[in-house]
Amino acid sequence: MATTSFKIRVPATSANIGPGFDVVGLSLSLHLTLTVSTARAPASGDVNAAPKLTYTGEGAEEVPLDPYKNLTTRVALYVLRCHNIQKFPPNLLIHCHNEIPFGRGLGSSGAAVVAGVLLGSQLGLLHLSQPRILDFALMVERHPDNVTAALIGGFVGSYLRELDAAATEAASVPLSEVLPEYPEDAGEGWGLNPPVPPQGIGHWVRFGWSRDIKAIAIIPHFELSTAKARAALPAEYTRKDVVFNLQRLAVLTTALGQTPPDPELIYEAMKDRIHQPYRKNLIPGLPEVLASVTPSTHPGLLGICLSGAGPTILALATGGFEGIAQAAAAVFKTHGVEVAWKVLDVSTASEITSAS
Repeated sequence: MATTSFKIRVPATSANIGPGFDVVGLSLSLHLTLTVSTARAPASGDVNAAPKLTYTGEGAEEVPLDPYKNLTTRVALYVLRCHNIQKFPPNLLIHCHNEIPFGRGLGSSGAAVVAGVLLGSQLGLLHLSQPRILDFALMVERHPDNVTAALIGGFVGSYLRELDAAATEAASVPLSEVLPEYPEDAGEGWGLNPPVPPQGIGHWVRFGWSRDIKAIAIIPHFELSTAKARAALPAEYTRKDVVFNLQRLAVLTTALGQTPPDPELIYEAMKDRIHQPYRKNLIPGLPEVLASVTPSTHPGLLGICLSGAGPTILALATGGFEGIAQAAAAVFKTHGVEVAWKVLDVSTASEITSAS
């Protein structure tokens, strides 16, 4: 039987990078990889059978393998049904290998969503453009920083465009309508008319990035949900704190592209008053790590911040990686928190390739 196989590879991401709350993201060299096989002609058996999903790596013991409950395949089906394709192709095999820890502020859900949009586009032969892929991802994820960096790759700034009234309404439908929970008795006619995303929801730009800079991800051994981390944030901020972040973000987006990088400039530019101070009670040891690991105490360090909603700490550095990670680990240990750490490169964009 003739088959067509392909791979989808999507990077981890770190959002915010200090002052860029909900604005900037950075793709990192941990990946979610899908290996997909689909038969061109159905084999004997039920041609309407659901895809077979297997999973290895991070989260393998907790991720649902039912394609109508798994986030990636639910997103793929959403994309297909928005293009009047009601079901997955027959005899579909999808193997996921995941290197991105769940619930650690490294963009695991964003990677799953982007992978799902790419999967739907590939299975449906839709040839979606990059901006249209982002539209579909934003209908699910709603915040552009992680999904944009995962799709585009590199150090990326993004925003949600101001839409007209009809498009705003279309982009604001509840997530439960975009990705409904499929009941056990759902038939083939259930959930066939999902809301189609408007055009051009998100826009982005890729900033420069110095090749001298690597990222150290210091990953505590506990999860923190984005919803819980967001709930800790205030509804309003002072003008002083907003200006504080805007000033630093304006400098940071250029400073990280300069060679050689300036530690004094970057360390100050990665400070934040919008989200990190309000999440300190959710992450034991966070204030001490941010205050004690500095370029003066650890040569090679450029800056340090919370990765996304946390609890992972992201340190940017040109050297001294082990010492930086061990110093942060020692602080966490005094609070009874164990960590793992990895030195990562900035990753390229998501990609689809032929499977060998």
